[in-house]
Amino acid sequence: MLLDALTDDPSIGLRWSACVLDAGSGELLAAHRSDRVLSTASIGKVLLLLELSRRFHAGELDPSAPVRRGGETVADSGLWHVMDVSSLAAVDAARLVGAVSDNLATNVLLDVVGLDAVADLAGTLGLRRTALLDRVRDERGPQHPSALSHGSAVELASLVAAIDRGEAVAPDVSAQVRGWLSLGTDLSMVASAFGLDPLAHRDVDRGVALWNKTGTDSGVRADVGAVRSEDRAIAYAVLAEWQSGADPSVRDTVLDAMREIGRRLRSDLERDTSTGRPAEARPGP
Repeated sequence: MLLDALTDDPSIGLRWSACVLDAGSGELLAAHRSDRVLSTASIGKVLLLLELSRRFHAGELDPSAPVRRGGETVADSGLWHVMDVSSLAAVDAARLVGAVSDNLATNVLLDVVGLDAVADLAGTLGLRRTALLDRVRDERGPQHPSALSHGSAVELASLVAAIDRGEAVAPDVSAQVRGWLSLGTDLSMVASAFGLDPLAHRDVDRGVALWNKTGTDSGVRADVGAVRSEDRAIAYAVLAEWQSGADPSVRDTVLDAMREIGRRLRSDLERDTSTGRPAEARPGP
């Protein structure tokens, strides 16, 4: 029932991969082609943040150390490319990635940690179909990886659940990454259904606490995250990919389906299975 809104459409290349888990136990609640690997745009930045936080807590990198953007320019998502400041503390660059999926901050931080280290971390986390493949590029040519990142919903939902439980790398690393991602301002997809303030939802509101990461590109919409009430926590990953030249209305169809999943998740989470009454929420960890 949770994922009934998802329908593949070969005529426009529309393909879905989705997975919903009980974040605490890892129990599978719903799946649609959850092992299918799709382009996930900025979702792969979560792996960069995990490696960066790991280095902070291992003492390998000072969070206050300045990182500089140099002469690089990269447009679209983010704020740093329109700011005057030429350097930021590494931890502030991470906050920009969490809050607005900042592309310039992503590339600067990748210059610090390296793609190979991010790939190694993904391997230690057991990820085989999920990866950050490249730096952000305004133009992606045939000599570059075909996408910024890719992944499967089952791996991404499992990663989200591990972060939410504090088991991704280490409890302090998971907590820091959750904190960065709780700043995220994009609640336009699955997360839209909870009616939260997109600019301020770090605390419990309307009975839930939510953190998420989205990915957006031509022909790609993806949303992964965790939403918690008093008694339950649900981890989700909903990925969609379609032909980039398809009619613009396809995007509306995809977003409508993602928001419907969010509405069903909200209804399921609010329902106390033992009393039939809405559950009271507690802050996430």
